Order: sequence, then C-alpha cells, then structure tokens
Amino acid sequence: MYALRVRDHFMIAHSFRGEMFGPAQRLHGATYVVDAEFRRRELDENGVVVDIGAAAEALRRILGNLNYRNLDDEPAFKDLNTTTEVLAQTVFERLAAAIREGELGDAAKGIESLKVTQNESHVASASYEAALSRR
Repeated sequence: MYALRVRDHFMIAHSFRGEMFGPAQRLHGATYVVDAEFRRRELDENGVVVDIGAAAEALRRILGNLNYRNLDDEPAFKDLNTTTEVLAQTVFERLAAAIREGELGDAAKGIESLKVTQNESHVASASYEAALSRR
C-alpha cells in the first residue's frame, strides 16, 4: 500500500461537558497539528498517490474553516464534545467529501483509504481512519 501524508494546523477555543473533563469544562484554547494520510494499492499513471499540492490545499481549506473559531458556537458541533477524536473524524469526513467531489483531481479517484491524525501535543494524538466509499 502506498501512502502520501500532508500536514497543517489550526487553532480553536472550546469547552467540554462532563465531569471527566475536569478543568477542561471551562473555555480553553488548543492548537492542533493535523496529518492526513491518503492510501492506495497502486500508483496512478504519473507515479503518485494523489497530487500533493491538491491534498495540501484541501486540508488547508478544511482546517481554515475551523481556525480561530470557538467550536462551542459552531452549529456543526451542537451538543457534541469537540474532543480530539471527534475533530479527527470531522476532518476525515470533510476530506472524504472533497475526494468524492473531485476536488483533489483525477489521481484521487484511486485513493482507497484515508487516515486523519489530530495531534493535540507532542505526546498525545487521536486518529480516525476508514476505507473510502465510492458513493
């Protein structure tokens, strides 16, 4: 399996609901470094997994829509704790939609799976990965 990874970051504010979150129940900020890994069995006719520029731009755009936001105020996250895991899945779903809609070019048609890793510090991260459906 071949893989191509791109990385970007975003900064948010949010709070959590639930006693298990302790002081994180109060509004606080976070800076996340996000890795998106695109995978396929065979390279395309140009010898790539996906156009690296298109992949980087798609990730930048998706994270840009979250950057400098208070996620507590975002309708997409109503009634959700915006944990690292939830945010990794959100970025995954938005990248998968961009692939399906052709935003990453023809090479992206061969991508079989995607993994998004959301790094919340140098010692902690969460990932979401799955095969891509062709709906």
